[in-house]
Amino acid sequence: MATYIIFSRLLPGAYCEPKDFKKIADAVSAKIKKDCPGVVWKDSYATLGGVDIVDIVEADDPKQVEKAAMIIRAYGNSTTETLLATPWKEFLKGLTE
Repeated sequence: MATYIIFSRLLPGAYCEPKDFKKIADAVSAKIKKDCPGVVWKDSYATLGGVDIVDIVEADDPKQVEKAAMIIRAYGNSTTETLLATPWKEFLKGLTE
C-alpha cells in the first residue's frame, strides 16, 4: 500500500463554535469510511501554523485517496493538499539501486 499525507486548511466560517468541529469531523470520517473502503486511516494530527490538520492514510488506489480528499473539502469546509509519501529507508534504498 502507498502512503499519502493529506494537509487540510479549514475555511473561515467553517464552524461557529469549536465544539461544532467535532460534529464536522465525525461526519467526514463516517462519509470516508462508507465511500472510500480502500483508504486505511493511519493517524491524524491537529497542528498550529499554515495547516490545521494532517492525516496519514494508506491505499492501493490513488483514486480512493482523491475521493477522500474531495469529501474532506466538501463536508469539512476546507482546502486540501495531498502528497504521496515514501518511507525514508525505502527512499534511500532506491537511490542506491
